[in-house]
Amino acid sequence: MSADELAFLTVAEAGRLMARRALSPVDLVKALTMRAEALEPQLHAYLRPTFDAALEQARRAEGEILSGGARSPLHGIPYGLKDVVDAAGLPTTGQSRVYADSVAREDAEVTARLRAAGAILLGKLTTHEGAHGGPSFDLAWPPARNPWNTAHFTGGSSSGSGAAVAAGLMPLAIGSDTGGSIRNPAGFCGLVGLKPTSGLVSRRGVMPNSFSLDHVGPLTWTVEDCAIALQALAGHDPRDPASAAVAPSDYRAALTGDIRGLRVGVLRHLYEEEGGAAPATAKALEEAFDVLRGLGARLEEVRIRPSTAYNDVKIVIGESEIHAVHAQALRERPGDFGEDFLARILPAILFRGADYVQAQRLRRMMMEEFGRLYERFDVLITAAPSLAPRLDAYRPIQFWRKTTSLVTPFNIPTGPALAQCIGFHEGLPLSMQVAARPFAEATVLRVAHAYERATDWRSLRPRLDLQAPPPGVPAVPDPEPSSLTTAEEEALRGVVHAAGLGLPDRAFRHLCSAAPYAQAMVERLRVPMLLEQEPAFQLG
Repeated sequence: MSADELAFLTVAEAGRLMARRALSPVDLVKALTMRAEALEPQLHAYLRPTFDAALEQARRAEGEILSGGARSPLHGIPYGLKDVVDAAGLPTTGQSRVYADSVAREDAEVTARLRAAGAILLGKLTTHEGAHGGPSFDLAWPPARNPWNTAHFTGGSSSGSGAAVAAGLMPLAIGSDTGGSIRNPAGFCGLVGLKPTSGLVSRRGVMPNSFSLDHVGPLTWTVEDCAIALQALAGHDPRDPASAAVAPSDYRAALTGDIRGLRVGVLRHLYEEEGGAAPATAKALEEAFDVLRGLGARLEEVRIRPSTAYNDVKIVIGESEIHAVHAQALRERPGDFGEDFLARILPAILFRGADYVQAQRLRRMMMEEFGRLYERFDVLITAAPSLAPRLDAYRPIQFWRKTTSLVTPFNIPTGPALAQCIGFHEGLPLSMQVAARPFAEATVLRVAHAYERATDWRSLRPRLDLQAPPPGVPAVPDPEPSSLTTAEEEALRGVVHAAGLGLPDRAFRHLCSAAPYAQAMVERLRVPMLLEQEPAFQLG
């Protein structure tokens, strides 16, 4: 088997070969580490490779498989962890100087489950700082690059996870998703990425972003691989207060290919009316809908609220919570955070407690609306992030200026959402999302697998030149000019002082640029509510 053939084996393919003793975990790990060493200068997918330890694990797995057979479909399968997930004895830095010396005392629950399944950890993968700010160009670690075109963005914040799987550095990577951070890189890198139902996969041992919105899930090349990974990851964790005491389904068994009669709600307005997708993505979606109809699914167009409503709720909740998570470090070491992280997180000081509660109350209303929608439909489908932009086009203010989103509507309800590839345009992947009611992962995977099996997109892989020179890191973008008056800027300095923050000048300038957008977001949330309408808080 050639080096490329080994690199591009799926989880399922490698597992079947190992079970027949036709493939050694040692040979697979060696091939993947050699490929990573050759491509890492171009891709920056790894933050901390653990190749020597992986080789030892591979030798142990090989002996176990030869003596007693594979104990799970992941036995001997290499994988990587986004560097917000703990692995005992390794640093979990969140790609931040602030947490560079933070060493995990024990495995995260997802790491422990993968270890118990016999999977082999190849290392910790690049992320956006704190699983939030990025791409950052002023940190010691360069941002990950998209294997389909290294001048382009991977999406984030599970950036290294997306780059690693797409480039054939590993068949499985673990990411986290608070506002699209699994589905963004899955879309931009042409992968399958699943945000599971809240509580299905434990978050214990994962650096928090937003306690209300965090999820942990897999990025893989195929839907079958995603189902295999989810089977190992899912299950109740009594040490995670948000973990659901729900027995996982048999996800791989759900991949029957039969979606006859399945009710599909098409959220066309999210990408056609709100500018969420390019014409090439819209065209690919129509072709995907034709495939699903041909397989017997019943499609009907349906509407939800404008995506701005969900995005506002997500941002007010998420930014308030991540600011609370890092509040002490922000007071003590603000200059050690990257500029992009600060540009995103600092406007949270403008949100009041009443704004946070209002956002949580609106979230509950939105969850109830989705619940009624899922009485009519088995799944909802819309565009996913596609056509990755150039990395050097990124500006921090985009986070606050952009009011629409394809992904956050599915972070507000608690159910699963999956992104998968539906084509290519000018060499870059196009993608769609499949979402469903809470704990209906089996249905989501069944639909996605039926589509994948009926198309040939999984036969295409990025072509990387092993001899290409490393790309340079783009310049750090300057803060956007502020629209605030001198008096408004002085008032904002007072708010910063009251929060106990001593900010670098550039960080304050980023805050001034974003403040009007944050204030507009809060104003949009101020809608009339009945006295008895309760907030969602954790899981509703």
